Amino acid sequence: MPEGRFDLKKFLEAQTLSVNRALSGFLPSTSTKPATIHKAMRYSLFAGGKRMRPAVCLAAAEACGGTERDAMPLACSVECIHTYSLIHDDLPAMDNDDFRRGKPTNHKVFGEGIAVLAGDALLTQAFEIAALSKGWPRYSHRDIILEIARASGSLQLIAGQVADLEGEGKKISAAQLKYIHERKTSALLCCSVRLGGMSANCTAAQLKALTDFGYNVGLAFQIIDDILDITQTSEQLGKTAGKDTAAKKATYPSIVGMEKSRILAKQLTARAFGALKIFKGKAVALEALADYLLRRDR
Repeated sequence: MPEGRFDLKKFLEAQTLSVNRALSGFLPSTSTKPATIHKAMRYSLFAGGKRMRPAVCLAAAEACGGTERDAMPLACSVECIHTYSLIHDDLPAMDNDDFRRGKPTNHKVFGEGIAVLAGDALLTQAFEIAALSKGWPRYSHRDIILEIARASGSLQLIAGQVADLEGEGKKISAAQLKYIHERKTSALLCCSVRLGGMSANCTAAQLKALTDFGYNVGLAFQIIDDILDITQTSEQLGKTAGKDTAAKKATYPSIVGMEKSRILAKQLTARAFGALKIFKGKAVALEALADYLLRRDR
């Protein structure tokens, strides 16, 4: 895609501002009792994330002829779920990380107990926000809530984290690693893009195309993360580098090699681009986002 055709930087900056404004409006203020939990929730939610999942949600809505206003509650909902998962992932009982997005992790600032509760609260908040969406002719509130619950439940997001924990220090196959990545990362990204389409009352064919796009980009995104953990510094990553290697976690580079990992990421992104052909040039933001995700290691 010609780079002059779409200004991704400007798009992401605009979307981040809109999403941050909306999230701040949806969440209780830091002065609302109990203040500690609301400070902890906001600390991680506004720690400087790129808002990639809300961005793909809003971009998918645009591709299907929808509006930012209709998609925004769903975009904010998935960001709350993503942030909750990061807070819990960083806990000593899980990945035991001290830094996230260049800042001390939630439990380092507020303690483990409050960090657990902040994650719980953000997960719950996600469903409250999603319930504020208006519902659409093809997609009722039931459909929306089911979509989010399934993506973040014990068969997808949580399943990925469980398999990740159980695989630490063990030799696992490429198929097992794919299972982890499909659920730990791809599931929520795929959910985000599907929700964007739903908010535009998209057709079944459009929803399938968005599903294919989200799945392939999500898997590529995690493969690139595996690569970056090895090739970049903590300062570049905004989190502790080399954690996967130190924890003896299986990664794509450790199982299939660095070169094959890069090739896989490129193949997945190519499939994602192919899925967007149905939109006949109206999915430029999604194309640019996919391109950006692939270029993170350059």
